[in-house]
Amino acid sequence: MSKENVMIEYTVIYERGKNNWSAYSPDVPGCVAVGESREEVERLFAEALEFHLEGLRMEGLPLPEPTTEAGKIRLPA
Repeated sequence: MSKENVMIEYTVIYERGKNNWSAYSPDVPGCVAVGESREEVERLFAEALEFHLEGLRMEGLPLPEPTTEAGKIRLPA
């Protein structure tokens, strides 16, 4: 398999604010995005993450290891 076909997957946290949405990945410090909707922030964060990782590659730095997992626990209100 060529290196171009290798995929890396990061957990992304989406937070709904009073007037916007934000997104970040605990595994990629400093990479964040803010948008008016969930759809917009998903797109913007994907673009920001690609840009961030490309910058690391250009500097010859290793990509962050994806180690974070997220889940939900349901409890009575």
